Amino acid sequence: MHLALPDIHAEISFSLTAPLVYQEERDYFRSAVNVLRRDGFTFATGFDAEARGNIPINSGTSSSTALVVTWINFLAQMSEQAKKLSPAECARYAHAAEVIEFHEPGGMMDHFATACGGVFFLQFHPVIKMEALQPKLKSFVLGDSGEPKDTKGILARVKNGVLKIAQQLATSYPEFSLHTVALKDLDHCLRNLSAEQQTLLLGTIRNRDITLEALALLRQPILDDRELGRLLNDCQTVLRENLKISTPKIDRMLDAAMNAGAFGGKINGSGGGGCMFVYAPENTERVARAIEDAGGKAYIVEVDSGTRIESHTE
Repeated sequence: MHLALPDIHAEISFSLTAPLVYQEERDYFRSAVNVLRRDGFTFATGFDAEARGNIPINSGTSSSTALVVTWINFLAQMSEQAKKLSPAECARYAHAAEVIEFHEPGGMMDHFATACGGVFFLQFHPVIKMEALQPKLKSFVLGDSGEPKDTKGILARVKNGVLKIAQQLATSYPEFSLHTVALKDLDHCLRNLSAEQQTLLLGTIRNRDITLEALALLRQPILDDRELGRLLNDCQTVLRENLKISTPKIDRMLDAAMNAGAFGGKINGSGGGGCMFVYAPENTERVARAIEDAGGKAYIVEVDSGTRIESHTE
C-alpha cells in the first residue's frame, strides 16, 4: 500500500499482509490496519491512495481523528469483506486505533462526532448513549491562533487530575459521583482538597452543568441563538479561570470576535493553544475578519454530516 500526503509533503508505504510494527509515535495508518485485522478484516491486494485536508493540524480541531475515522471507513470497504461500517462501528474502531493502541488519554467524543456528524448529545455513563438533536444552528467561525499545543500533556493534567480527585473523594464519601453531585453540595468535599484541586473540581462540575443547560436549549423547537452564545461564554470562563487551558492570544481573538458581533465562543479542543470558535449567526464575515485582524486564521463552518464514501465519475 502506498499513501501520498501532499499537504504535509510526505508519503508512506507498507505491506497489508502481516501484523504491522509501528515505525513512529502515533503511527495511525498502520494501527488502523492492525485493529481491523484483529477483528477479522483481511486485505488481499494493496492500493495507491492520497489523503488531503484543510483542517488545522495540532490545533484542537480533531484533525488526527478525522483522518483516522476516514481511513478506517475507507479500509473496511477496501477489505476482502468490503463492509460498510455504521457510524458507531467506525467511531469505535477509530478510537481503538488512535487512543487505545497507543495508550493515550483521549476519549471517544471526537470519534463519534467525526463519524456521525450532525448535532447530538453523547453520554458515556453508565453506558454510551447518543441522542440526535435537530437545532437550526447557523454559522460558526473557527479561528486558528497558530499557537502550538500539548494535547497529551493538557489531557493528562486535566483528565487525570479530575479522576484522581474523584477517587480521593470516593474514599471519604462513598456516595460521591462526578455525574450526580450538585455544585451547592460540594463544601464538605472541598475541605479535603488543595486549592488547585478545588478549582479544578469546581470547574469540572460547572462545565457539566453548562453542558446540561445547553442540551435543554438544543432540544427546544426554536433555538435561542443568544442563549447559546451566553452558554459558550460561560464555558470559556470556566476553561480560562478553572481549567487554565486558554491563552492570551485566544482570549484576544474571542474578544475581537465578540466586538464584531459574535454571540459567544470558547477555546476549542483540549486547549493550551490551537483554535477557538464563536457562534456568529449574524455579521459572520465581519467576525471572521476580526479574528484575522487579531492574528488568527478564520474558517466559516456549518453543521455537516459525518465521514462518508463518495463516488465521482468524469
